[in-house]
Amino acid sequence: MGEPGDITRLLRDWKEGQPGAFEQLMPVVYADLKRIALGYLRHERPDHTLQATGLVHELYLRLCQQRETDWNDRAHFYTFAAKVMRMILADHARRYRAEKRGGPGEKVPLSEDMAWVDVSGPQMLDFDRALEGLEEIDDRKARMVELCHFLGCTTKEAAGILGISLATAERDLKFARGWLYRQMYPPSPEIHA
Repeated sequence: MGEPGDITRLLRDWKEGQPGAFEQLMPVVYADLKRIALGYLRHERPDHTLQATGLVHELYLRLCQQRETDWNDRAHFYTFAAKVMRMILADHARRYRAEKRGGPGEKVPLSEDMAWVDVSGPQMLDFDRALEGLEEIDDRKARMVELCHFLGCTTKEAAGILGISLATAERDLKFARGWLYRQMYPPSPEIHA
């Protein structure tokens, strides 16, 4: 990743409205953003029409429209960027699903730990809604999911970014996975005779 001090300084300059700060920031973070985009697209269906460069360019366009920025540091910025990429892919999936109401394609799981999420199908939209719901309840747990399952961080790396202990990070992630699963696949009510 780019030098932490440079990125934080440029983010602060952008927040303060310094002319040219955004234009200076993008070349510094571009390679990292492309790596994040590649990580996302690795989980997409094989015939996905959006490429990593296109995803970063879509992100760039959305960042250009940001009127108020409030990033504490580079980790906060990258987490925000990852969330925007997830929203871009969800929008893309909605358009794809609207255009193509055909049969099932190849199932691509989000991760080994979350094999119940097919990122190439309509489940990704349900997962996105569930993750937004978790974010409203407990933002830190939602960020753990984003960091570990979308950005490819280890639990230890995510704990460091969030400033929490490894044990807390592991508990948060375990809780988040269970909560998301229950939101996507609620238990059917038992029928008593």
